[in-house]
Amino acid sequence: MINNDSKSVSVHQLIFEIKEYLELQRDLLKVEGVEKLTILISAFLVLMISVILGGGALFYLLFALAYLLEPAIGLIGAFSIIGCICLLMLVIVILLRKQLIINPIVRFLYKLFLKDI
Repeated sequence: MINNDSKSVSVHQLIFEIKEYLELQRDLLKVEGVEKLTILISAFLVLMISVILGGGALFYLLFALAYLLEPAIGLIGAFSIIGCICLLMLVIVILLRKQLIINPIVRFLYKLFLKDI
């Protein structure tokens, strides 16, 4: 009888330990999820702030270039050249979108979610 009781206690202890282990694994998964989500959101915010500030800087630099070119070719010609430069940059970004946009995003998400940090 004593032998069956000790087996019963050890089985109950084992079940308790397994439950505790699974709860700890669940908690670890939650913490890792929050950590990775925080990294993802902060990277997105840095990207958005950089795009906004970079766009503003590019806007003023292109205006400065237009006013620099104005004495040589006139204001309309200068702004036309600036418009063509912007269209050219847009075409380059569209043509190279895989190398400039998609691949870096995929690499970042791969390192964040699939590789151990």
